[in-house]
Amino acid sequence: MNKILEAQFLIDQLSDDQQHVITQLNTYIHDSLLKKQHAVAIIQGAAGTGKSVVLMQLVKQYMTDSQYKTALVVNHPELYKAYQDMAKDFPGLNPRDIRRPTALINDAQKNHRKYDVIFVDEAHLLYSKSEPYAHYRGKNQLTDLMQLAKIVVVVYDFNQVFQSKMYWSQELLLNTIGDNPYQQFNMDFQYRMIASESQINWLDNLTAQNPLTPFPNDSNFEFEVFSTAGALYEKIKSKNKTVGLSRVVATSGFPRINGRHNVEMDTFSLPWDEWDPQRTHWAKRESSITQVGTIYTLQGFDLNYVGMIIGPSFGYDAKTDHMTVLPEKYSHKEIFKKRQDLQFTPAQYQDFIANVLNVLIKRGKYGLYLTAYDDALRERLVTLQHDNQLS
Repeated sequence: MNKILEAQFLIDQLSDDQQHVITQLNTYIHDSLLKKQHAVAIIQGAAGTGKSVVLMQLVKQYMTDSQYKTALVVNHPELYKAYQDMAKDFPGLNPRDIRRPTALINDAQKNHRKYDVIFVDEAHLLYSKSEPYAHYRGKNQLTDLMQLAKIVVVVYDFNQVFQSKMYWSQELLLNTIGDNPYQQFNMDFQYRMIASESQINWLDNLTAQNPLTPFPNDSNFEFEVFSTAGALYEKIKSKNKTVGLSRVVATSGFPRINGRHNVEMDTFSLPWDEWDPQRTHWAKRESSITQVGTIYTLQGFDLNYVGMIIGPSFGYDAKTDHMTVLPEKYSHKEIFKKRQDLQFTPAQYQDFIANVLNVLIKRGKYGLYLTAYDDALRERLVTLQHDNQLS
């Protein structure tokens, strides 16, 4: 098995909290399999809380046991590749039972297949509306998956919702489950990042548009603000040479320059990440050090160090001393697509964009290097760092 994937998803020593959640989930799954209703188990937690680790322990347990008819679905192309890669080293697990949700739903409905357990990672990426262009003509993928299985085990993080077609909230989730039995299993301890609780709170406060404060210096987590993206990139390249898995990432909104739609800022100019049908996922490919990552290639994956370029869709309000979200400068228009069944407020669209940033700044296990395209925001972050060093 690829050692990078093994270290992220199949850790040798689970924490007491993770063991406890797995024990509770096993009890609920076993009880649900004996009943006739379609049940749902919800694994809920923020980025880096070990949700996928818990899920993969269950996948390994149930999907290698021939007495159960099971499937694992994920609506993220890079994570799908990773799970296909891992499946080769699971004796008894058929890679064909790892599917994208639309493919599994369409196949099962056409051929009248039923399952005991369906596992869903990154369930906040399930379509909550019809998407004919993606060959999904149902109304809600979770509803369809529930009809196909005795129990569906789903992983949700509502702070990773950033598109209208994949909109989920606690209310929508419970309305979708309806009268069917469900149980929620909460995970709230940070496993990915070695950062302290106060440092995680700083990142959350930044994206929540709260007043800016100096970054706490109370752990071994590396944090540095850079005046230029060029200097940030040099730091990331250095880390990638020494420890590997270090990448530059950015949010949307960078203007086209001379026909190029790169991420361009001061001396820095690199193309966005490229989708590649090959099995190797983006974070693991050596060539990705010369590209800029996004949520579409990094959501669900761990890095060692992240170089975060906060794009033009984020600014700074000097009166309130907080970062602002500027939806009019966000160039990825998929976020703003309208729905007939739901109406979104300007604040919700801002939340979608802020969630993208929050996902990306929490990818790095050991460190985060930060800069911003907006001059005022970048200068304020640099000043805070300087003042912090003097104190």
